[in-house]
Amino acid sequence: MSESSSKIDHGLMWPSVIVTGIIGLLLSLFPEAGKKAVDNLFAFITHDFKWLFLLFGLFCVLFLIWLGMSKWGDIKLGDPEDEPEFSTYAWAAMIFCAGIGIAIVYWAFIEPVYYLNTSILHVDPAAQKGMIGELAGMYGQFHWGITPWAIYALPTFPIAYAIHVKKIPALRLSAACRGIIGKKADGAFGRLIDIVVIFAMIGGVGTSLGLAVPLGTALVGEITGLPESFTLQVCVLVVWTALFTITVWAGLKKGIAKLASINTYIAYFLLIYVFIIGPTTFILNNWCNSLGLMFSDFFKLSLWTDPVTNGGFPEGWTVFYWAWWVAYAPMMGLFVARISRGRTIRQVVFGELVYGSLGCWIFFAIWGGYAINLQTSGTLDVYTVLKESGWSNNVTIVAILRAMPGGKYIFIPVFTILCSIFLATTLNSAAYTLSSQVTTELSGNQEPPRWNRTLWGLILGLLALGLLSTGALKAVQLSSIIVALPMIPVLILMVFSLMKWLKEDYGELVAAKVKVLPPEKIKPVI
Repeated sequence: MSESSSKIDHGLMWPSVIVTGIIGLLLSLFPEAGKKAVDNLFAFITHDFKWLFLLFGLFCVLFLIWLGMSKWGDIKLGDPEDEPEFSTYAWAAMIFCAGIGIAIVYWAFIEPVYYLNTSILHVDPAAQKGMIGELAGMYGQFHWGITPWAIYALPTFPIAYAIHVKKIPALRLSAACRGIIGKKADGAFGRLIDIVVIFAMIGGVGTSLGLAVPLGTALVGEITGLPESFTLQVCVLVVWTALFTITVWAGLKKGIAKLASINTYIAYFLLIYVFIIGPTTFILNNWCNSLGLMFSDFFKLSLWTDPVTNGGFPEGWTVFYWAWWVAYAPMMGLFVARISRGRTIRQVVFGELVYGSLGCWIFFAIWGGYAINLQTSGTLDVYTVLKESGWSNNVTIVAILRAMPGGKYIFIPVFTILCSIFLATTLNSAAYTLSSQVTTELSGNQEPPRWNRTLWGLILGLLALGLLSTGALKAVQLSSIIVALPMIPVLILMVFSLMKWLKEDYGELVAAKVKVLPPEKIKPVI
């Protein structure tokens, strides 16, 4: 795996960083007006366009299942002699850790608690506690299952085909649109696409940091007895920035892949720990029941807009999540495309959908099931803790962990390490992908310059520090989700580009199940 010596496209790199910094500065100088503007815009998008996000999510699921099972599924993303760079385990670990990161350990414990006290599908939590308890288990499986991973996977294939088959020397979304827009990919339109993508990726990192830093500070404070403070937050952020910057400097195989693999083993330990010490039978029964409810009502859940009562649940949860996944999809598409050379379309489709969904389901089954049991059995009134803490998810998560046997001295310290590595695996993937985006020429088997990917690690850390100090981190992460709306037509454009290329290159050969096409047969891009 060689390292690119190409120059950096400063016209693409710095506008995105500067725009993000300006937005953060304005939001910090005018916090009330900024928060109101962001909240109003976000409410407008999630309410008036919820039908679009829900339809798009379902489209991603149906299209990818069709693509993986179709005649195109045998096509290899690479040359005939190409073999996968990474073992299936390392490949799946990198995908899962990059795509979910600290969000899964954050929400798996706390999300079901909200559902237990929320009207879902017009079920009254006070009058129908049994049913709302079942829906609480089911919705975690739905919100973190097949649809999110389908949204993540959608841009993977146009990008992978562009760099591994078409040999376009650019790891960018604009390059993946060439099948439709042609030379416009090199002009203002292509540059606009890439700038929006970088902006969305930076904001997506802000989302991860917005969850991670307060939780990490609360965990460190619980272990050490130190009071939560801005100084402690900065210390946590500096340590995490150093961790993900070092791994992105080391590269894909020596840094990112190894850290992701280590992360999965720590996760196994904590999942097994809760499964054994927790209500094991309840966890298994609840998971079985949750999967049954989800699959039986999958289309209903996927398209429920609550148009008559407008209770706010679809906007506050499902649409929010779908927008979040769309905002993160470009980064995931770029990263997964880069690490998937030598695999077939079918392997990547079902690898992402199956490994990703199963990983999330297990987290929510065990940790979410544990939290549900604490609440419904009366062992710990988690919702009251949440309410009395001023709706602090971090305080509530620590309370849940403290309630476990050995929680303070075994689970919480290891859980803190897991959070640190989960965040690092997401951010080093982001830094790697951002540096790839701004490298002028980058083939499918090259890495961006080491100095540039290290620089991006430092930029993300410094940007997070600035936003944290001004209190603008929350607003910027919401701004990134707003970018999800214009990303939908770009992702659809990429799908048309992919299908056009597939038909041009393989249209006469698919009947013979040809897995690869000799390089001389590949039609050149415009």
